[in-house]
Amino acid sequence: MRYLLFNKPYEVLTQFTDEHGRATLKDFVAVPGVYPVGRLDFDSEGLLLLTDDKQLQHRLSDPRYKVSKTYWAQVEGLPPAAALEQLREGVQIKEGFTLPAEAAALPPDATAALWARNPPIRYRASIPTSWLEIRISQGMNRQVRKMCAAVGLPCLRLVRQALGGLSISGLAPGEWRDLTAEEVAALRGLAGADVRHPRPARPASLPSAYRPGPRRQRP
Repeated sequence: MRYLLFNKPYEVLTQFTDEHGRATLKDFVAVPGVYPVGRLDFDSEGLLLLTDDKQLQHRLSDPRYKVSKTYWAQVEGLPPAAALEQLREGVQIKEGFTLPAEAAALPPDATAALWARNPPIRYRASIPTSWLEIRISQGMNRQVRKMCAAVGLPCLRLVRQALGGLSISGLAPGEWRDLTAEEVAALRGLAGADVRHPRPARPASLPSAYRPGPRRQRP
C-alpha cells in the first residue's frame, strides 16, 4: 500500500478532477489509486494524507478515533484570553457545539519559516493580525474557521501543520513524499487500524445423543 504526505498549496482542490478547470491533486501527485484522507478546503493549505489503505482512511476520518489535527490560523486582531478559553471549552457553530480544543497564541517568530502565500492575505494597517495554534479531533465543515469567527477572530489564513505525529516540516507547497515504515506503523497504531477483533468461537460439537438424526423423506 502507498501512504503519501502532501503539502497542499492554496487554492488547490482536494480531489483529482474538476470540471471548472481549477487546480487539483492531479497537478501534483502522479500516483495512481491513492485518495485523500478527509478534506482540506480549497482556500486552506498544508498537510494532506493520501493512501489506498481504505481501513486507515475510514479510521482517520472518523471522529470516534480522536486522531488530532493541528492547525495554524492567522486571525484578525490579538486574541484575548477569554477567546482562547472559549475555544478550549467548545463553541457553538452552525453544525453544532464543538468538542474542547487545544488553543494557544503563537509567539511572533513561530511562523518565520512558513512559506509566503500566493496571493498574500489582505493587508490592513489599522488591524493587526496574530497566529493561533488549534488542535482538534473533529472534522466539521470549515470547523476551525467557524470556531475562530465564533469567538470574534476572523480567520485570514489556515495551514494544517500536523496529523497525529506527522508534520509537513521540510515539505514546500506542492511537494509530497512517501511515509516511512515507522511513520505508517505509528499512524495505524494511533488510529487503531492494527487491532484485530477475534471472530466468534464456533459452538462446541453436540454430544451424539443430541445431534439431529437424518431427515425423513415424505412419501
